Amino acid sequence: MPDSARTTGTTRLRQLGYDIGPPFPLHFVVEGDHHLALDGVFLHRTVKMPPCDDAGVTVEAAFVAYCADVRLIDAIEVGCFLLHKEWMHGDLLDQLLTDAKWRRGAPETAYALPFLDDRPRSMPEAVLLAYVVFSGLLVPEVNLRVEIAPGVRVTPDQWFGRLRAAVEYEGGHHQDDRAQYNADIDRYADYRKHDVAYELVTKERMRTPKTVIRKVHSMLVSRGYDGPPPDFDETWDSLFRPLQELVRPRTRGKR
Repeated sequence: MPDSARTTGTTRLRQLGYDIGPPFPLHFVVEGDHHLALDGVFLHRTVKMPPCDDAGVTVEAAFVAYCADVRLIDAIEVGCFLLHKEWMHGDLLDQLLTDAKWRRGAPETAYALPFLDDRPRSMPEAVLLAYVVFSGLLVPEVNLRVEIAPGVRVTPDQWFGRLRAAVEYEGGHHQDDRAQYNADIDRYADYRKHDVAYELVTKERMRTPKTVIRKVHSMLVSRGYDGPPPDFDETWDSLFRPLQELVRPRTRGKR
């Protein structure tokens, strides 16, 4: 690789310690019309290098490159996580998109940007929140510390205050980490004791998003929710479409 090449996209994010995307091909970016064919390496060429350090592009630039090739739900999952961990900064991302609207991935990132939220504490939590929002259900509070009884405070992943209902994501670490496991048991006991309905969503259940949302809706109805049911229409479907298609819709009548 030329000395001026820098890691970008998923390679840069994995380099920083995030298990995002496939490990290969490795993604590098270089300024100028430099052609190089190497097994397991994809060299992106640009007319102007994005912000970078001695090893790779900035997290914001890596995220822009990532968005060029992924679905909306993938961008939401990774973008929310990077914002929550403060590895990516919204103002720097905005500036990058403003200064280089022509850059590969910039239109896709701009499309996804309004849906990014720094409150989910993990990637699965970000995905679960997107499912609820894009299905048209009530928009919950996220990781808000609430008092469900005098002196009893909890921080649900999602909280529907008027209905006294919560949604909790249970990842593998909730069972492997014994302190977390016991804290979860105590929290759910508090929910039951103080008349709070809750829906547990596991990693396995997340594989069937519509089923998850139907269960959340059923719980909300049991607490008096009389709003519209989940709507798995074009808005919902957009979550699972490549950002490239959403930014550049197909010509009517063509497939």
